[in-house]
Amino acid sequence: MDRLQTMTVFVAVAEEAGFAAAARRLHMSPPSVTRAVGELEARLGARLLHRTTRAVRLTDAGERYLADCQRILLEIEEADGQAAGIHATPQGTVSLTGSALFGRIVLTPILVDLLERYPEISINTFFVDRVVNLIDEGIDIAVRIAELPDSSLAAIRVGSVRPVLCASPDYLATAGSLETPNDLAAHDTIDFVNIMPHDEWVFEHDGKSQAHKTRSRLRANNADVAIAAAVVGRGITRVLSYMVAPQLESGELEIVLPEFTPPAVPVHVVHKEQGQTSGRVRAVVDHLADRLRRVPALS
Repeated sequence: MDRLQTMTVFVAVAEEAGFAAAARRLHMSPPSVTRAVGELEARLGARLLHRTTRAVRLTDAGERYLADCQRILLEIEEADGQAAGIHATPQGTVSLTGSALFGRIVLTPILVDLLERYPEISINTFFVDRVVNLIDEGIDIAVRIAELPDSSLAAIRVGSVRPVLCASPDYLATAGSLETPNDLAAHDTIDFVNIMPHDEWVFEHDGKSQAHKTRSRLRANNADVAIAAAVVGRGITRVLSYMVAPQLESGELEIVLPEFTPPAVPVHVVHKEQGQTSGRVRAVVDHLADRLRRVPALS
C-alpha cells in the first residue's frame, strides 16, 4: 500500500475512532486496515494510536500527524478538482452543526436555498443544544452563538442576538408592568434553563450589572416550551431575541424592561483554518455568512 493510501487509512481510523468503523467507511477488510496502520507506524518509527479493547485514541505524535494528513489530503482533493475543471462547481457532502432552535428557524431556510444554488452539494445537519467539537466529531462547519475562545478554528462574525425578557400583552395587562428587575419578584416567571445557569437573570443598566434569582414554577430546557407558555399568559420568560422574532412581530409577545438588556452575544460561522478548507466547505461558509448577515433578527 502506497504512502497516500496509508495516510487515508490512518485518517479514517482516527476520525472514526476505530478500525472496524474505518474499514466500513473505506470498504476494506478490518485486517487490511490494521495492517496498513501498522506499516505506517513502522515506517515512521512512531506510535500513532493507543489501542485498547474499548477504544482507539491518538498519541501526541498521532494528533500532530493527523492534522498534517488532513491538510495534505484536502490539498490533493483541491488540486484534483482544479485539474478536472470542477473547482468552480462545488460538490460533495458538508456537515453542519448549530443549536436546535436556531437550526430549525434560521438555518433551515438558508440551507434549502443553498441546495438550490449548488445542486452537487449535500448537507448533513447536526442540530443539538451543546457545543460540538468539530475535529473530534468530524463536523465541517458550526454556527455558534457565543463569545469564542482562541482556537485553531477560523470564525466569521455574521451578527448578534440579545437575551430579552418578554410576556404576552394579556399577562402584562393583568399582572401589571415592570420598571426595574426588582419588580420581577412580584411576577410569574418561566425559566428557560439553557440560556443562563443557576436560575439567574443578569441585567445591565448604565454600565452596571444586576442579577435576579428566579423562582419559576415552570422551568423548561427547550425554548419552544418557554415561548409557548409565555404566549398563553403563563408569565415572563427570558430567551434570545431571534427565538421570539415571529411572536414579537405578530404581537403575541412584548419586550419587557428593554433598557436593562445585557450586551449582545455574537453569532459566528466557524470552520477549520482556511488553509485546510475544501472548495465545498468554502462555498457553504460563504453562503451562510452572506445569508445570515441579511437576517433581521441577527442585526
